[in-house]
Amino acid sequence: MRLHLVDGTYELFRAYFSKRPPHRAPDGSDKKATVVLASAMLALLHDEGEAVTHVAVAFDNPIRSFRNDLFDGYKTEEGVPPELLAQFDAAEEAVRALGIAVWSMREFEADDALATGAARFGAEMEQVRILTPDKDLGQCVRGTHVVQVDWRGKLVLDEDGLRRRRGVGPTSIPDLLALTGDDADGIPGLPGFGEKSASALLAQFIHLEGIPSDPSSWPPVRQAPRLAATLEERKEEAKLYRTLATLRTDAPVGTLEEARFQGVPRERFLAWCDALGVDGLRVRPQRWQ
Repeated sequence: MRLHLVDGTYELFRAYFSKRPPHRAPDGSDKKATVVLASAMLALLHDEGEAVTHVAVAFDNPIRSFRNDLFDGYKTEEGVPPELLAQFDAAEEAVRALGIAVWSMREFEADDALATGAARFGAEMEQVRILTPDKDLGQCVRGTHVVQVDWRGKLVLDEDGLRRRRGVGPTSIPDLLALTGDDADGIPGLPGFGEKSASALLAQFIHLEGIPSDPSSWPPVRQAPRLAATLEERKEEAKLYRTLATLRTDAPVGTLEEARFQGVPRERFLAWCDALGVDGLRVRPQRWQ
């Protein structure tokens, strides 16, 4: 059995900014992102086929979370088009109409839900596949059992692949993002640290606390004395950024049984198609309840 965990917020943003044509529902509202998201989920179900035994899609709804209380610069809904923000509830309904479990986060984030699902249900699955390119989900990867998947690019990152790609193992990913920053989440990182220098240090010292203050003990890193001084001066900032980048595994997600995919519920899905005026999707499902 496989558990597929999808970052619905990422998929909804991607759908909104895609080059797909606009879509207006019969009531005149903009539903392009919602319809493109539903089409993407149908493509996932088709591509993965019978391998999809359990699936859940997590959303940030609203975008703000407990992390905004920890750091003023953390991501918010500021700058997000109102037409996109208005579709989050509709997107969740579209996913439910496909017979897929929705994990809608309030105080937590979608990424916390994905991390929670992987940690809580992984032991009962042959494999957990986390479908998002977000760097922070790398911390959840475990061997070949919990993997990160860019399913459009056919890229699967297991633990060995993560080390080749990021230069560090899963446990060091929050430390890496603390040093380099993460633009997607509004984490600034420390000035001067790039992924190459940060990964070289963390590959050897694993965590921020393990990095010696004396740069003579470091592996070869450009401008090591300046970076060492920055880290010494701003270590508390780095620890805060690491806290922001560390995913929680106690988010309020549903049960594993609720995530069991039994096919698309025909009547509900067809009613959803009628409500949004998307006749082209009516024949797309391959597995019906």
